[in-house]
Amino acid sequence: MGTRWTALFFASPERDPAPIREALQAAVEEVDAQMSTWKPDSDLMRLNAAALDKWVAVPERLAEVLRLGLEIGKASGGAFDIGLGDAVNAWGFGPEEAAPDRIRAAMSAKRQPAFELLELDDGRARKRGPLVLDLNGIAKGYGVDRLAQTLAEQGIEAGLVGIDGEMRASGLRPDGTPWTIAIESPDPLRRTPHSILALENASVATSGDYRHWIDLGTRRLSHTMDLSRGAPVVTSPASVTVVARSCAEADGWATALMVRGPEAGGELARKIRLDALFLMRENCGQVTSFGTGALF
Repeated sequence: MGTRWTALFFASPERDPAPIREALQAAVEEVDAQMSTWKPDSDLMRLNAAALDKWVAVPERLAEVLRLGLEIGKASGGAFDIGLGDAVNAWGFGPEEAAPDRIRAAMSAKRQPAFELLELDDGRARKRGPLVLDLNGIAKGYGVDRLAQTLAEQGIEAGLVGIDGEMRASGLRPDGTPWTIAIESPDPLRRTPHSILALENASVATSGDYRHWIDLGTRRLSHTMDLSRGAPVVTSPASVTVVARSCAEADGWATALMVRGPEAGGELARKIRLDALFLMRENCGQVTSFGTGALF
């Protein structure tokens, strides 16, 4: 996935960590092989290349992520959408560099949300309209879930796993305390904590505008795409952090709330009782925040 995975866990001193490490590596490699847009032979890219209205067999894990992506897309009113692969690539956030002609095509395309165009049925999928799938807004979170599941399969009940800042905590540390995780300040020049979370059996994901962006003239545009424009969002919080049961859910919803913006996103998060923290960058350079849900 172009980044690193981490796992911190507690096991008996005589336990050899090598087989555990191998199992964790295999888990994320499976997700990457099925869902990468950087590998032309991934199962996702095979589905992208398929003709319209043709059923394509998809592996179970890919089908699970596609289904969750469509559910979050529908529940968010299209704010989270897994069918923006052409826009992601056109703006230079995929395997290829940004290209003005492809940007114009992405912005002028008539779009329908992916939940109206992709059909899933018993281990297979088909596209009912023009659609380029991209799971980068949810696959890392799912990869984190697979790391946590792998630890559980190894008989390890207490651990903290992560991919690129998306984290999932299982159980408690041996001293009975929860796992502590920092929420970053939205500063592109340095990594500093804004606040600290204490988690037990929960996942956290953050979507922000300060790690992946492109400069277009005098404007800096983040990697988060807006379905209505086929382009990066222009009015969004500096970051949104979501705590949820699974990391895939937290990952997808953090992106959805970034697209909806602080007002509409905050209203949606309150409506569905989502634990979310919005950080806004003010003109004076200060960072302000508000939260929704019991946790924040």
